[in-house]
Parts: sequence; structure tokens; C-alpha cells
Amino acid sequence: MPHSRPMPSIGPRCHELRISDQGQTWRIFYRVDHDAVLIAAVDKKKTQKTPKRILELCKRRLIQYDQDQGEST
Repeated sequence: MPHSRPMPSIGPRCHELRISDQGQTWRIFYRVDHDAVLIAAVDKKKTQKTPKRILELCKRRLIQYDQDQGEST
């Protein structure tokens, strides 16, 4: 059964979904907005702690998405 947990270190409404697949575990980082579910990153789980580079990547992508949404409205 997949496991999901909040990831406030990335931002509000952000979560990590863990999925096991043939001996490997994948991390899917996502944010739930009122009109969409945004996938910020997918990474193969290799360590207990989420790597800082993944956290920073997710933050950058979500900031960019929010900025792009502001321009289109």
C-alpha cells in the first residue's frame, strides 16, 4: 500500500508519496491545489532522509509554476 506524508519543508499542501515497485521504492513529491495536483519531482528512494537537492528542486519548480500562473491570469 502506498504511503503518503506531509512535506512542510517543501511548502504548504505538499506531500511525499512512496510507492514500492519490484524491489525499489519511488518518492513522488506533489502539491494539492484547489484545481490541480502538481507533481514536483519523482526520485528513486536511496536514503532515509530526503536529499536536500530534491527539496530545493521541488521548491524551485513550484515557485516557477506559481509565477507562471500569475502571468497567465
